[in-house]
Amino acid sequence: MSTPPSYFEDMYRDASDPWHLAERWYERRKYDLTLAALPRPRYRRAFEPACSVGELTLRLAGRCDTVLACDRVRSAVDTAAHRTRELENVEVRRLTLPEQWPAGTFDLIVLSELLYYFDTAELTVLLERAVDALEPGGTLVSVHWNHPVAEHLRTGDELAGILASLPGLAPECEHREADFVLQTFGRRLDDGTAPPSPAAAEGLV
Repeated sequence: MSTPPSYFEDMYRDASDPWHLAERWYERRKYDLTLAALPRPRYRRAFEPACSVGELTLRLAGRCDTVLACDRVRSAVDTAAHRTRELENVEVRRLTLPEQWPAGTFDLIVLSELLYYFDTAELTVLLERAVDALEPGGTLVSVHWNHPVAEHLRTGDELAGILASLPGLAPECEHREADFVLQTFGRRLDDGTAPPSPAAAEGLV
């Protein structure tokens, strides 16, 4: 079964940033690599579930016209909202996924350190909703820790195989390290073709 809500509530009860996302070089470097892997210089509307304290949200705001970020834990939402309060293009909500998937479509969906908390049934629903909400030509990003953790139902490697098998998505970028796996996928266009690469988009190929 999926990791219970009490796990996250307990984590935030004792610390406002339980994973030290704003402090660790590992996290800052990973966020920089995540943004560098995005194939487009700018996006219209991004969705970032499990935003925690908003560290990645702050970076996404610089590349997106609007960012909708969410988390299931109230204290995390409050912290992320406070940290992004001066950014008019960022909205932070309290949502529980996959049940409370937001309305509308997105041209960027960032699934960062999230998917390994879901059992097979909920993971299937979440990924179906993500693909359905991604606009043709849009980008889906997945970044996940690749070491065993008691509360994680899968590793980054295991999730990578699941994501690569999703219909409607074309692989664009994959970066693997001992600690994490980073992937980007493009939603196939209406004619079934993959979105153009960054070089092709600028007429270089």
